[in-house]
Amino acid sequence: MYFDTKYLLFVAPALLLALWAQYRIKTTYAVADQMPAPLSGASAARHILDSAGLHDVSVEQIPGHLTDHYDPREKVLRLSPDIYQRSSLAAVGIAAHEAGHALQDAKHYAPLVIRNLVVPVATFGSNAGVWLCFAGMAFHMQFLLLAGIVLFSGMVFFQLINLPVEFNASSRAKAQLVELGIVQPNERTYIDKVLGAAALTYVAGTLQSVMVLLYYVSRLNGSSRE
Repeated sequence: MYFDTKYLLFVAPALLLALWAQYRIKTTYAVADQMPAPLSGASAARHILDSAGLHDVSVEQIPGHLTDHYDPREKVLRLSPDIYQRSSLAAVGIAAHEAGHALQDAKHYAPLVIRNLVVPVATFGSNAGVWLCFAGMAFHMQFLLLAGIVLFSGMVFFQLINLPVEFNASSRAKAQLVELGIVQPNERTYIDKVLGAAALTYVAGTLQSVMVLLYYVSRLNGSSRE
């Protein structure tokens, strides 16, 4: 599979988009990180959560670079050191985005609820599905390839439902930052660029998953004709 020219043709657009997204994140983050903000990322997240009455959601620092995420099971917003400690537009933008997921959770935002429900299926499908597809193609066993496609489809569905979740979290973040006076309206352009670049990585990841699934389906159709 890894040396299949057809496979490369399927995934090349997604890989190019992913490279562009990584470049955009690096450049936009570097610029926004030089722009001062009145609060640190941790303080901005705490302010947004408290303003929404989410006093039970804690904010913690975790190791790593851009490892920021919201854990809906433990009601914890975890921020990497650069985001937790720094008082820059980049830091408050990313922290606010993660706080946006907590706001979604509190409002029972439907796509987030669905995404959380399919996480186990997506995790299993992304691993077992790939191996079954590989085995099915290697040994020319259609039933294995079909089973792999079904499992891998769970991961693709997760990626697709994740897009509105991420875009909505960014929209909530931008609104809260301006409404609470953490970011001035004329500074929002920096937030837009950072979160827009981050969203592009999700789009690239989703596109890659869809194209890989289409590749598997094309191989199944090809083997059926044989």
